[in-house]
Amino acid sequence: MAVLSGKLTKKRVETLGAGRHGDGNGLYLVVDPSGARRWIVRVVVKGQKNRRGGPLRTDFGLGSASLVTLNEARERALEYRRMARQGLNPRYNASSEVPSFAEFAQQVHIDRMPTWKNAKHGQQWINTLRDYAFPKIGRMPIDSIGQPEVMMCLAPIWTDKHETAKRLAQRIKVVLDVARSKGFREGENPVTAIKEAGALPKVKARPKHHTALSWRDMPAFYAKLLERDEVAALALRFTCLSAARSGEVLGMRWAEVDMDAGFWTCPAERMKMGVEHRVPLTDEMRAILDALRPLGSEVVFEGQRRHQPLSNMAMAMLLRRMGVTGITVHGFRSTFRDWAAEVAEAPREVAEKCLAHTVGSDVERAYARSDLLEQRRALMHDWSQYVASGRNVGG
Repeated sequence: MAVLSGKLTKKRVETLGAGRHGDGNGLYLVVDPSGARRWIVRVVVKGQKNRRGGPLRTDFGLGSASLVTLNEARERALEYRRMARQGLNPRYNASSEVPSFAEFAQQVHIDRMPTWKNAKHGQQWINTLRDYAFPKIGRMPIDSIGQPEVMMCLAPIWTDKHETAKRLAQRIKVVLDVARSKGFREGENPVTAIKEAGALPKVKARPKHHTALSWRDMPAFYAKLLERDEVAALALRFTCLSAARSGEVLGMRWAEVDMDAGFWTCPAERMKMGVEHRVPLTDEMRAILDALRPLGSEVVFEGQRRHQPLSNMAMAMLLRRMGVTGITVHGFRSTFRDWAAEVAEAPREVAEKCLAHTVGSDVERAYARSDLLEQRRALMHDWSQYVASGRNVGG
């Protein structure tokens, strides 16, 4: 095979700064401001016209310069030019090594596995693409995905499944952004272009709130819970008292509990915001823990399997057995929040910290690094006393 030549050298490919650098015969090295380097070739397809009636001039990505050598790029560019001179569009006729959208998306998923909050989240990420993108564009080369192809995926579900469609758009965007950084694509991300053009109709999403028990009814409800001794009832009592999410409570382990210091530390991996959260223990919460410690389990609220927590449906099923309808377990957080505002008149930042919500701007949070543990301890003490105030009513 003849050695192809041009203006670039191996050293220049490695050291040139940001910009588009020509090798000759339509081959260019593109260096992004980030330092990423990729090859493109510009060809004019003989006999074919663009939308304005002029010659069809098209750029094609040849891959990352870290994967494709200078000589390989020249050989591929030559192949593309030969096809173009014959009137063949390289997009549809080249024996390309560009991966398909599905292949590339699956690799992105694998690469990001260590960053997922949990395995379930990672699986949901790829499942969305598998269900709504792969059937339509999965087999297409990653460099051929444009706005029409993205619209094929989004438009059918944009109104009926709007939240899913928004997640799908974001995940397609990530895949195409990574492909561009690897040299398989160039130009603006079509997902961004569709959004900026307003190509999809505006959908007014109605917020779905978890139905909550009124704080006025909390003491009577808690008194009914006290009549039950199953572990699910103890878990639900602790959930009500701590204002924690059900997943945080059900995953609770004894190693996270510091009875001497008087708080439970829920690790970052189990928190929605990915930040460790300390929950002050009240006397009522301590009593629940004291009742469970003799079981000798590694987890606090043990289910049917030894050292394994209750099912995430255990507390919801308990509500059903109790004949309590129209409320959710998660709704007890709203019950606490309403009480904190209407009765305790607690400062907003203290009440929000109890719920492990972020408060204020990034700058405000940078300066307010305290988790307000002692202020929250006082508020949770008052809440606990109120919740348990129906214990002896009518008894």
